[in-house]
Amino acid sequence: MILRKRTLLLMVIDAVLINLAVFLSFYIRFAVDGDGTIPEEYLLTLTHSAWTATLIYLSVFYIFGLYNKLWQYASIGELISIIFAVTVAAAGTITVVYFIAPMRFPHTVSALMWFSTLFLIGGSRFIWRILQDNIFTPHVPGSQNQVLIIGAGDAGVMAARELKNKNYREGRPVGYIDDAATKQRLQLMGIPVLGTRRDIPRVVKNHNIDKIIIAMPSASGDVIREIVGICEKTGVDLKIMPGVFDVVSGKVDTKEIRQVQVEDLLGREAVTVDLEDVAGYLTGEAVLITGGGGSIGSELCRQVARFNPAKLVIVGHGENSVFDIEQELRSENPGLDVVTEILDIKDREKVHLVFQRYKPGVVFHAAAHKHVPLMEKNPEEAMKNNIMGTSNLAEAADAAKVKTFVLISTDKAVNPTSIMGATKRVAEMVIQSMDKRSDTKYVAVRFGNVLGSRGSVIPTFKRQIAKGGPVTVTHPDMVRYFMTIPEASQLVIQAGSMAQGGEIFILDMGQPVKILDLARDLIRLSGFEPDVDIKIKFTGMRPGEKLFEELLTAEEGTSATKHKRIFVAKPNNINVSQLEELIHLIRERGSYLTREEVMGQLQAIVPTFRKQASKAVANQ
Repeated sequence: MILRKRTLLLMVIDAVLINLAVFLSFYIRFAVDGDGTIPEEYLLTLTHSAWTATLIYLSVFYIFGLYNKLWQYASIGELISIIFAVTVAAAGTITVVYFIAPMRFPHTVSALMWFSTLFLIGGSRFIWRILQDNIFTPHVPGSQNQVLIIGAGDAGVMAARELKNKNYREGRPVGYIDDAATKQRLQLMGIPVLGTRRDIPRVVKNHNIDKIIIAMPSASGDVIREIVGICEKTGVDLKIMPGVFDVVSGKVDTKEIRQVQVEDLLGREAVTVDLEDVAGYLTGEAVLITGGGGSIGSELCRQVARFNPAKLVIVGHGENSVFDIEQELRSENPGLDVVTEILDIKDREKVHLVFQRYKPGVVFHAAAHKHVPLMEKNPEEAMKNNIMGTSNLAEAADAAKVKTFVLISTDKAVNPTSIMGATKRVAEMVIQSMDKRSDTKYVAVRFGNVLGSRGSVIPTFKRQIAKGGPVTVTHPDMVRYFMTIPEASQLVIQAGSMAQGGEIFILDMGQPVKILDLARDLIRLSGFEPDVDIKIKFTGMRPGEKLFEELLTAEEGTSATKHKRIFVAKPNNINVSQLEELIHLIRERGSYLTREEVMGQLQAIVPTFRKQASKAVANQ
């Protein structure tokens, strides 16, 4: 009933305006060329035109949905709708009056009628928005925070519009900052461009800025890092519009404006994968994920769940983490068939039993011992878990006729200086060896450090900052490649779709990031000043560490794939008999292997381990 009354009211108003437009069209025509009066012979035409126009215009407006719009939010889209509807209705009116019921009808009246109707109808709609914005909208106290927007582009305008739509409750935009010379001293939405990034401190001081919003979704990590550094020195609240949103495609969501995070400062664009396009191989398959309760494994579970697998088998050694991801998935995906298995991948018989029970079509192997210092102290466990465990899974996959097996590896497997890295390199050899004698497609995915994963540097830094410091960095020159958990998970799924067998897929991770810079950035983002409020302490390199990581050995080389940021390493020749002897040795004496025996075995099968390890020892 409310909608019907509103529609009738709008139609009555439009009828009045249409009749007024018809009268004005005739009056203006004869006021210009005559004495200002409409000749009697045209009065009948005027009357018929008014009735005809009213019926046709109202009908067209109704068909075109002009009575179903909220005009207090009118914008360019609504204006285009009005122009289109008025043009169609004007053409219909002229056709009836001039051709179907021939009457004396001055040609200039046609153009005047179109313009007058457009002006009156359009004006009546947009006057409502003007009144809504400036009179009817109540003023909300406490909305006078001054906001500076970095980026005078589409995202910046959307940020300003969102602040306005929220009645400035979160602040009032007073200006933009943009490095483009062509935008200086111009205005967007009535808000001036006040300078470039070099002018930020001056603008903040002169305009009493309370909050800064970085609205540059397409900017690189290096640019964001520099701007964040400038803004943090001003001491005002800093927010950012996430860089994963694409302004051009209209995916920028101003509701996602949030605090700046370390991920925004990576020296490269975020890697995105169109999973809808590549993940079809998961639909209808039983998918088994080892290490399913871990950082990468649990995110893989979430991503895989989107594609309607026939069954999702979550395998893990820690019952609490497996329980948590199981409960989350059951809550978020009630129709998903989720099963869990508490399993140690070193248990060969149980591994084969689980594979025969569920007959998975796709396996993601994310279970591993990954902490470098711990594995230096427990080398036999690294051998048992990362090598023998991977061998158990690979054999079971072959016996169960798995279609695709994806091993998650690490950049530490390249020219390894740590036992963890060397065992992961051997794990890569295991799956490449199995690929040569099995119908299953075995591949590996190699990437760097994952931001936010358990035991990674970011959570460690955050805990240290929360305690007041110091933040511990092993070496001032240490650098690492970084990626986010979603990036890592998407890369793994992408690799599975591209697998032909035997490949090692590598992500182009851009430029490595200095750990010291990362520590300082995180301290600033936490509201403190490095070396003033929070001290940074250098602890020295730990056993097995090196200053920088590599993604390829000298022998591997790469070739491109259909994804511009993913490459595939050429497989190396593997001494299969030597590899089998090592696995047999681990099965027979795994827990009793001494550190010297472990080092000797790894150096024999990974020749670069001996060279790099000796260099690392010499540098310590």
